Amino acid sequence: MGSNADILDCLIVGGGPAGLTTALYLARFRRRFLVIDSGTPRAAWIPTSHNIPVFAEGISGPEIIERARASLERYGGQVQPGRVTGLRKQPDRFIAFVEDNDCQISQIAARRIVLATGAVDIEPDLPDVPNAVQRGLVRYCPICDGYESRGKKIAVISYGAHGIGEAVFIARTYSRDVTLLTLGQHLDLKPEERARLDEHGIKMVESPVDTLEMEDDRIAAIHVGGKEHRFDVLYSALGLQYRSDLALALGAEHDPSGGLLVDSHCQTSVKGLYAVGDIVRGIDQIVVGMGHAAHAATHIHNHCELPTEDEPGGA
Repeated sequence: MGSNADILDCLIVGGGPAGLTTALYLARFRRRFLVIDSGTPRAAWIPTSHNIPVFAEGISGPEIIERARASLERYGGQVQPGRVTGLRKQPDRFIAFVEDNDCQISQIAARRIVLATGAVDIEPDLPDVPNAVQRGLVRYCPICDGYESRGKKIAVISYGAHGIGEAVFIARTYSRDVTLLTLGQHLDLKPEERARLDEHGIKMVESPVDTLEMEDDRIAAIHVGGKEHRFDVLYSALGLQYRSDLALALGAEHDPSGGLLVDSHCQTSVKGLYAVGDIVRGIDQIVVGMGHAAHAATHIHNHCELPTEDEPGGA
């Protein structure tokens, strides 16, 4: 691992749409790279997305990943199963510690790192229904599929200001029948927040959910304090847990939630460390993550032979 021949141009951490797009660009740039994938992309939860250009009939998250992998394989790109447990920065390289499926640890050296580790949606605490978002019982992206929910009875699960914003977004864009569910959490609304809800006719239910009524593998009704509420669609607006620990351990700048701050090339405040996709602060969309990938991969390609800021002559 000491010779330059052993050092990759780039190591990509994460095999979702953003990571695989980064890999595709680097493959076509004829760079030496490797993708390490833990096999838990957030995109795999998507039943059908209708806002990916050229897929007019919609496409599922798993199919997006399958197609992206197939595209990469045409150029000999490799995706290695495993988990990067840590990164160490040296003047001319990064050292990644990779745990394989047999819990064996190996080290990989790379000049640049792209983090495409994404985020995980915080699951709502619903009675007897764990992992409701991952199972597709509760949706998490009205930007992606709100159009298909237009005119329907919609509930937004949230405990705070983010949910108010999402409920207003849905009410002004897709439906006039929106209810905010706080699952027993009291919302101390400011006058202007209350006014926004009233302006858009958004109802609010603050009591805990007692039971759920399932119908055809979907949540058809919730029971709160002896009263039944029926909805066509439920959205969760509880926020994300960013998988940004590797970057934070290197001192990368981030927002209060852990979303990484990047420059116009998707490089973090740690030179040579890039971030793409949902791990970056901003709008969480597959096409945005792919755009991140294009910026990062092109910048990496153009700077592969140049020294980093830690090396003599670097900038």
